[in-house]
Amino acid sequence: METVYTKKAVPETADPGKYTSAEFIYSEFVEIKNNDFFDIKMMYPLMQMEHAYKSCLVRREVYDRLKQAAQKLPQGYKFRLWDGWRPFALQKELYDVYATKIIRDFELADATKAQKNSVIRKFVSEPVSDKEIAPVHTTGGAVDLTILDAQGRELDMGTKFDEFSDRTHTAYYESERNIEVRQNRRLLYHIMTEAGFTNLPSEWWHYDYGNRFWAFYKKCPALYQGVFTKEELHGKEGECIR
Repeated sequence: METVYTKKAVPETADPGKYTSAEFIYSEFVEIKNNDFFDIKMMYPLMQMEHAYKSCLVRREVYDRLKQAAQKLPQGYKFRLWDGWRPFALQKELYDVYATKIIRDFELADATKAQKNSVIRKFVSEPVSDKEIAPVHTTGGAVDLTILDAQGRELDMGTKFDEFSDRTHTAYYESERNIEVRQNRRLLYHIMTEAGFTNLPSEWWHYDYGNRFWAFYKKCPALYQGVFTKEELHGKEGECIR
């Protein structure tokens, strides 16, 4: 499969740095359900994480851009969404579980704390409790996703979701010989970025809009604060549409 999107390389991009500029807006949350554009398969409930949230929630602007992106997929293709908004308790749970795994997988047992943190933050955000610089998934402005073909099969992206290795870097296969994986990642990357998203370069599946990662790459103020509990979704942070 070759399209205009698969002809362009995925660029090498630096990891996001600290960025605190913000002009927070009111933005409601939308629940994404299975339809012609999206297939919902929330991974953390399936992985039996204690604080996992079963519904796929994102901000209204994120939803609108996801639809724009989905309409540019090849005929019969759709997005499979693995994760959207996370409660803060889940972010903390993931950090506690994954930090240990990352230290083991990258053989960092004897590394300094700073060295460990520099690798860990590539894959999971520290559970910072300040809502103005909150973990990006708690804002409703981050999504983890892949692409399904017309037969409902996940495209080969070279790694599993939430794998921790150099191969998960979005541009990794630009220098490898696996043409199929390279084209699949290019398709996802260029369709999503054309719709206004930015990509976390260490995770081919992770895309942002309106949060502080997006703000860092776009060099503009972040739009969304963190929303830490499901109860907040029905208050001033924005009412969930069902």
